[in-house]
Amino acid sequence: MTEFLAEYGLFLAKTLTLIIGVLVLFAGIGSVVARRRDARDGHVEVQNLNDHLEQMREELESEVLDQETLKQQHKEQKKRDKQEAKARKKALKKGDKAEEPRKRVYVIDFDGDLHASQVDWLREEISAVLTLARKEDEVLVRLESGGGLVHSYGLAASQLERIRQREIPLTVCVDKVAASGGYMMACIADKVLAAPFALIGSIGVVAQLPNFHKLLKKHDVDYEVLTAGEYKRTLTLFGENTEHGRRKFIEELEDTHTLFKEFVAEYRPELDVKSVATGEVWFGRRALDKGLVDGITTSDDYLCEAVENADVFKVNYEHKKGLQERLSDFSMSVVDAAAKRLAEKVHNSQFWSR
Repeated sequence: MTEFLAEYGLFLAKTLTLIIGVLVLFAGIGSVVARRRDARDGHVEVQNLNDHLEQMREELESEVLDQETLKQQHKEQKKRDKQEAKARKKALKKGDKAEEPRKRVYVIDFDGDLHASQVDWLREEISAVLTLARKEDEVLVRLESGGGLVHSYGLAASQLERIRQREIPLTVCVDKVAASGGYMMACIADKVLAAPFALIGSIGVVAQLPNFHKLLKKHDVDYEVLTAGEYKRTLTLFGENTEHGRRKFIEELEDTHTLFKEFVAEYRPELDVKSVATGEVWFGRRALDKGLVDGITTSDDYLCEAVENADVFKVNYEHKKGLQERLSDFSMSVVDAAAKRLAEKVHNSQFWSR
């Protein structure tokens, strides 16, 4: 029975290696093709959320209110519009200064996966907004992410930093989760808002990998790792890991964690980073007590209030994907889903914040 389990384990290891290799191949092909695509393959789409909400209100009124009430409301609205137009015309004749242009709020969505794949579209959306945004306007990012690769989320955070550098107010709304790399992005904002039970925090760094060296050795399979440079490879999947390499790997993790803490402290100087940089996550209300966020609300409530005094525009970059890119996205989604399921089992939880 023991021999059968060993053989079965080796078979699973080989199968897993093959699957990962195929997925990486697809991802590589998609990445190469994506880099070769001209930027003109994509375009920016803009939706006026004021008009969208007004349309929904009118549709609801048409179903709920009787015809007489609707007729009266339309009559009163026309009267108000006429009075406002007359007042503006009169002000111009008197030589009064023209009214200050209404504030604009630009809404950008970022739904982050393990690789922060949407960063390419985020950079396009931000570039488009920065061509028109004024210092009196605002950029609202609806952010959802449980974190992922350090360098990927570092780039995503740098995109948001471009908004701050232009001195344009930046608000981040978190309805579900902004943890680890997600919080690295969120902390850049002038104002971070979270739903009451959104997951916030996880200021930590994690790395995990299986090692099949003992299994291979048991079946007389040699696996050699040849490197030039003492620390070119510290830990491996199939080679024999040493305490020397393990210590170096942990040292690199600690250094990354230190950089993460310094980054958060730079943008939220009043936050007691030491007390929250433990890798823990908190629900929105607790995160407010800790100083990780500045207010409790949903993005829906925030936008409904914003349309009362501002013109609100949702900005979205649409990119036409070819077959290779669709295959790459599919393979990455499979890897992300598998990683999330593994994390859920390890932490015995219904959420993933690493």
